[in-house]
Amino acid sequence: MAVATQSLEELCINSIRFLAIDAIEKAKSGHPGLPMGAAPMAYVLWDKFMRFNPKNPKWFNRDRFVLSAGHGCMLQYALLYLTGYDSVSIEEIKQFRQWGSRTPGHPENFETSGVEVTTGPLGQGIANGVGLAVAEAHLAARFNKPDLTLVDHYTYVIVGDGCNMEGVSGEAASIAGHWGLGKLIVLYDDNHISIDGSTDVAFTEDVSKRFEAYGWHVLHVENGNTDLDAIAQAIESAKAVTDKPTMIKVTTTIGYGSPNKANTAGIHGAALGGDEIKLTRENLGWNHEPFEIPDDALSHMRKAIERGASYEAEWETTWAQYKTKYPEDAAEFERLISGKLPEGWDKVLPTYTAEDKALATRKHSETCLNKLAPVLPELIGGSADLTHSNLTEIKGFGDFQKGQYQNRNIHFGVREHGMGAICNGIALHGSGLIPYGATFLIFTDYMRAAIRLSALSQAGSIWVMTHDSIGQGEDGPTHQPIETIASLRAIPNLTVIRPADGTECSGAYKMAIEYAHQARPTLMAFSRQNLPNYSTTSIEGVAKGAYAVVDCEGTPDIILIGTGSELSLCVKAAETLTGEGKKVRVVSMPSWELFEEQDAVYRESVLPKAVTKRLSVEAGTSFGWTKYVGTEGDCVSIDRFGASAPGGVCMEKFGFTVDNVLAKAKALLG
Repeated sequence: MAVATQSLEELCINSIRFLAIDAIEKAKSGHPGLPMGAAPMAYVLWDKFMRFNPKNPKWFNRDRFVLSAGHGCMLQYALLYLTGYDSVSIEEIKQFRQWGSRTPGHPENFETSGVEVTTGPLGQGIANGVGLAVAEAHLAARFNKPDLTLVDHYTYVIVGDGCNMEGVSGEAASIAGHWGLGKLIVLYDDNHISIDGSTDVAFTEDVSKRFEAYGWHVLHVENGNTDLDAIAQAIESAKAVTDKPTMIKVTTTIGYGSPNKANTAGIHGAALGGDEIKLTRENLGWNHEPFEIPDDALSHMRKAIERGASYEAEWETTWAQYKTKYPEDAAEFERLISGKLPEGWDKVLPTYTAEDKALATRKHSETCLNKLAPVLPELIGGSADLTHSNLTEIKGFGDFQKGQYQNRNIHFGVREHGMGAICNGIALHGSGLIPYGATFLIFTDYMRAAIRLSALSQAGSIWVMTHDSIGQGEDGPTHQPIETIASLRAIPNLTVIRPADGTECSGAYKMAIEYAHQARPTLMAFSRQNLPNYSTTSIEGVAKGAYAVVDCEGTPDIILIGTGSELSLCVKAAETLTGEGKKVRVVSMPSWELFEEQDAVYRESVLPKAVTKRLSVEAGTSFGWTKYVGTEGDCVSIDRFGASAPGGVCMEKFGFTVDNVLAKAKALLG
């Protein structure tokens, strides 16, 4: 039965629905079901609760909104358009999912102003939201004063059934409950439909009880289709609970308003089609052309512009008072949110000579972290339950825990994937914080999606990975990375660095910190075993990705290329070859990505095309090395899984010895 008249709220909600319906129909691609069902909760949240400024999307103290169920992105684009964000015009809505538009098929923070994080892989968004809430809690604890509250905003997340099925959401929700992040409020679009049909084919758990067990405050809105008061009351109740995150289960009908497709899998991920759109328009009393929004609805939604300006002006008044009363803290806060690094911060990074004690590069990493922490208060992070193996504790800065949010050591527990996504949320908060997350290199497989998304979404996260080869030893092949480095090097916008000694570790950290503020994540791979230091390695050399650490007069007969722990094998082999009258260059190549960024002249100076006898030495797969050794070169590598034995034995048995490097080099030299 057609609706004869509509209230202003119904007009606004249906404006969201039909912008989504029309854009998806025009694109012949998209997911209309979620926007149609979740429009009421989204409207209540954005119109009555969220504090944001559409004309200054980066205003610091805005509430953050994350659409974890990113396939329903037309919900967010409709909200951005209706509330007056310049990034999403009606023309952009019409170009949904088209080349070059600001309305891509899933929310991309680097494409669309007003989108905080990139979502799409389900569960990532809620985990990012935990990171955003961590950043808010940390900064509030550090900067708020009894008489002036500078940092005070919420993180709101809309999740779907799929998000709650994905393991990463469970990891993130578990630690969020442990931390008691009271400014995190999650609305669960409980519509019981996924791509395969009714969720009861695979998902019958009581999600509310699970979140209660995690330590969350849990509420239920039984009628999320029309009971706007209940939605508003639930959000009010959530805000009143300050010592727990809140999950509001909002039961909805997917595709609400569609006479024939609502509550079916068919409306989850496909356009309604012309006939069904006509019926839906009749059913919801929507007498408007495609992409036409009633003036009353648009005028009401655009009041967000005036509210936003008022919110920001109010905060600016507080900020002005803060600068007067607390000038030192204000200067530090201003530096953080501007993304500027302190003058001379990198001067604390140590360098070494050949006379210095051989140490594992994970130990040098610990030294770097603890040198940097006092001069970089933005550095915050930790390990996935491997603090004393990864050596990632920054001493004297306490543990980030409930009620101790000012501290900077984060214990993520055995939650690699959750750790990665939380770090990305911290990095994308916009406050200048530089998060680092650590585990064994092999367990990047558990957090691959988060690492990839750090690169895609331009999050300046730092990944600290230890136990980087078969030199890891006795734990055996399950813990010994073989193909891992090669697979990470394949990720665009991710800088992978495998340093060879203490000085190169300092160089790696210098690049990682600089890149964190350039929207680039960095992954550093450190050894378990002790490695010698060299007088010829340099911080500057690391920045170039590859450089000569041993050289000869004139054109080399052969170039040995080493990374990480294997550089020492190249240096020792070069000593023997030089003694036998050969002209040898040893190149340390800590980072393929950094080397590729150098100009052609520099790359030619390091690896001249005229020298075709080249040998790479890396305790990992040979995959990819042909690019640098050419068809006439060779590799000392491992293209099978490792074995359980002491690390030194593994290295020897798999050919990572000076003798084998010499044998391969001499074979090349003929």
